[in-house]
Amino acid sequence: MILAVGNVKGGVGKTTLAINLAIARANAGKDVLLIDGDEQQTAITFTQLRTEQLKKPGYTAVSLQGAVLRTQVRQLSQKYQDIIIDVGGRDTGSLRAALTVAETLLIPVQPRTFDVWAVDQMAALVKEAREIHPQLRAVSVLNAADSQGRDNEEAAEALKEVFGIEFLPVMLGRRKVFPNAAATGRGITEYLPHNPKALAEFQKLLKLLYIETISE
Repeated sequence: MILAVGNVKGGVGKTTLAINLAIARANAGKDVLLIDGDEQQTAITFTQLRTEQLKKPGYTAVSLQGAVLRTQVRQLSQKYQDIIIDVGGRDTGSLRAALTVAETLLIPVQPRTFDVWAVDQMAALVKEAREIHPQLRAVSVLNAADSQGRDNEEAAEALKEVFGIEFLPVMLGRRKVFPNAAATGRGITEYLPHNPKALAEFQKLLKLLYIETISE
């Protein structure tokens, strides 16, 4: 599957999710290509650290931006079982290109007013992309959710109302295991000691994105 992780709002945790999804899929035996479509190239920097720490990242990582991203994904789609594209932070040519080739767009959203508002802009981009790529599935997920309070529920209710974007019934909590694992070049599925709550939430996300993961 070709999965894009993106949002016009920065700081929502898209790169963290993209690298963890790439690692989980690779560890499940899939041949994975991680494309860093963000000019900041955080996913590439992480992969370099992972290679230094573990010798082999387990997946292939490349940096592609703009129209080249679309062209290369089309050429490479038969070579890899999974392609994960990390794009966004703002409305860029890379994000728009990814929307024309991705089968699924994952939109991480933090339970904050500005973050929720940004999903309306993503919905407009999705609608535009579907004019030439009608099969595009777009989903949103609450990321870095609060441990308590009403913000999570209010954000979830707002996201359910966004036309054209499916809201996934899983909330990923704001947990230290994500940055702690990243600092060692690992994903949360590999990092020890395990965080059972974080793993359960992340595995649920995997199952919602990749149906066959349920039987793996």
